[in-house]
Amino acid sequence: MNDAVKRTAVVTGASSGIGAVYADRLARRGYDLILVARKLDRLATVARRLEAETGRRVTTVAADLGHPDDLRRVETLLREDTSITLLVNNAGIGATAPLLEADVERMDAMIRLNVTAPTRLAHAVAPNFAAHGEGTIINIASIVAISPETLNGVYGGTKAFVLAFSQSLRHELAAKGVRVQVVLPGATATEFWDTAGLPVHHLPSAIVMSPDDMVDAALAGLDAGEAVTIPSLPDAAEWDRFDVARRAMAGRLSSAIPASRYNIVRIRSSVA
Repeated sequence: MNDAVKRTAVVTGASSGIGAVYADRLARRGYDLILVARKLDRLATVARRLEAETGRRVTTVAADLGHPDDLRRVETLLREDTSITLLVNNAGIGATAPLLEADVERMDAMIRLNVTAPTRLAHAVAPNFAAHGEGTIINIASIVAISPETLNGVYGGTKAFVLAFSQSLRHELAAKGVRVQVVLPGATATEFWDTAGLPVHHLPSAIVMSPDDMVDAALAGLDAGEAVTIPSLPDAAEWDRFDVARRAMAGRLSSAIPASRYNIVRIRSSVA
């Protein structure tokens, strides 16, 4: 693609970690940027560096996507700025405590940020992408989307939503020229872990990927046309087999009668 086609990328949660690396890589790929995060001072630092190093135009938007008014502001931007051709839904929070020890208000806030925000932002930008026959949505999920026993179940549930939502979006929008990729990182060395209550240095170093490597792998997956990218998975055929098995069940998931394995017998009367 040339710069005129690439135009503008929006990255949420862009002040540090995975989001900041996406901002860096996309600027170096020729995108102008709109960076969204809660902490304007840190966003400004990222923006100044990228403008100086890449020459791209970088706009910052201070917004807490868990807050309805801030979320609506970003939705409006996505609807109205037709230069936007790529959205990275990265903002999110996690939790490591089991449900019985978790704060329900924190769980509610996590659902708003991890589920409601990416849904509304994708809904805001997708009509423009579809109308122009181009555009890319990248949703950052997690390996807990398919391994929900690994961490807090509500967190796993939010990321399972992101995976399912992305698969549905891809099915709906592919024919309209819109690309949808969902990325399932494993443990990544970011502030996520401190916020979630388990500092990353407590994890075995062998399972923790740097955010630079994670994003580079995710973008390589995007370039390769992957719909689902799992940066740590050695053999992509493992995911393919998993997905084929899931799809193979589809025609057998709904029926007028219970499966015979349940041995449910009903007396059906007939009218003479």
